[in-house]
Amino acid sequence: WFLIGVALAVSVFVLLWLWRLEASKVRLTIALGLILGGGIGNLIDRVAYGYVVDFISVHYQNWYFPAFNVADSGITIGACLLLWDAFVSDD
Repeated sequence: WFLIGVALAVSVFVLLWLWRLEASKVRLTIALGLILGGGIGNLIDRVAYGYVVDFISVHYQNWYFPAFNVADSGITIGACLLLWDAFVSDD
């Protein structure tokens, strides 16, 4: 229940951030949209199943990358875009 509450709180925060954002901030809008979409996707899994379903497993011989899902990919790409936007000024 704790993680569901955290996900809901962060989703509301990101929604408010998106709502107040200027239309010219395209990169930031995409980043926040990916983070919000991934978070809501994981939230749906957590509410429906009690856990997040990770179904993408990448491995080579005896090396395994941690399992993940599409929502995790969206959050990761969104976070990278968010960092990029923080360090690269369009002004």
